[in-house]
Amino acid sequence: MNRRILGGTGISVSEYTLGAMMLGAWGTKDHDEAVRIVHTALDAGINAIDTADMYSDGESEVIVGKALKGRRDDVVLATKFHNPMGPDANQRGNSRRWIVRAVEASLRRLGTDWIDLYQVHRPDPNTDIDETLSALSDLVRSGKVRAIGSSTFPTGEIVEAQWVAEKRGHVRFRSEQPPYSMLARAIERDVLPAVQKYGMGALTWSPLAGGWLSGKYGGPDGAAPSAATRSSFLPQLFDTSLPGNAAKLTAVTELRKVAADAGLTLPALATGFVLSHPAITSVIIGPRTHDQLTSLLDTAGTVLSGDILDRVDEIVPPGTDLNHDITHYDPPALTDKALRRR
Repeated sequence: MNRRILGGTGISVSEYTLGAMMLGAWGTKDHDEAVRIVHTALDAGINAIDTADMYSDGESEVIVGKALKGRRDDVVLATKFHNPMGPDANQRGNSRRWIVRAVEASLRRLGTDWIDLYQVHRPDPNTDIDETLSALSDLVRSGKVRAIGSSTFPTGEIVEAQWVAEKRGHVRFRSEQPPYSMLARAIERDVLPAVQKYGMGALTWSPLAGGWLSGKYGGPDGAAPSAATRSSFLPQLFDTSLPGNAAKLTAVTELRKVAADAGLTLPALATGFVLSHPAITSVIIGPRTHDQLTSLLDTAGTVLSGDILDRVDEIVPPGTDLNHDITHYDPPALTDKALRRR
């Protein structure tokens, strides 16, 4: 497994990061099987694991902690905070009050004394970024956190965070974790250039576009997601009566041909595409089963030629999201109509 340096931190991470979102109630409910998935990934050369406090209401962190007993020193461990972890309004967000509670809870669940990369899961319009960076800087200086990063931040907020850190003398974000795939390329417009400008690493999620690029869809029969898939709880991402999803199905069918002509599986084309961008440090793979993991491990090391990348560009132009909903985030200026009207 090849490695790259995370955003100038000197921390070496594998080109694949194991995403632990599906370990626990959201996916692999059997803890022993979930631990086996983690161990197989580590044995294959993956040295980075990404989770979050909200995944299965903390259960994912508990499972990761079990799996890392005796192996913690060899793993770059990343987790995230921001999303609700209880009914109270103060059990969420990016305030100092919540951060100091959230990190202690994550450390306890993970069974560790430190977190290598502590990430803000989403922006918080109610909290000044100065407040957030101040609290996170204290965690770094205390030794509980080694580096900090953001996840799914718009470009303007990435830049603002860098400026505030410099002006106030805070520790700065060293990474961004955006969605990126052959079907979701909007970050190529300005997020990735900003990441490169500020020397940040990029850990990207959803390389298979939520399953669209798994190889199950498209093809000669034009197979589309059914009610038995994630479409049952994420219909906006899979309902092919919606124009964006219809476009995804057409694109997937064409991308399958590109993969076949290159002698690759569609997942190999998908992960190879993500890692071909010079801004990307590591791609997060999030298997639900052991078989899914081993299948994805087989795609490691895929290198795409310029001709193959040109064909991908023809199907999905650079900087294009075929369905914007994949980002799972819109700024308040778009979601709160009161902010758009006098």
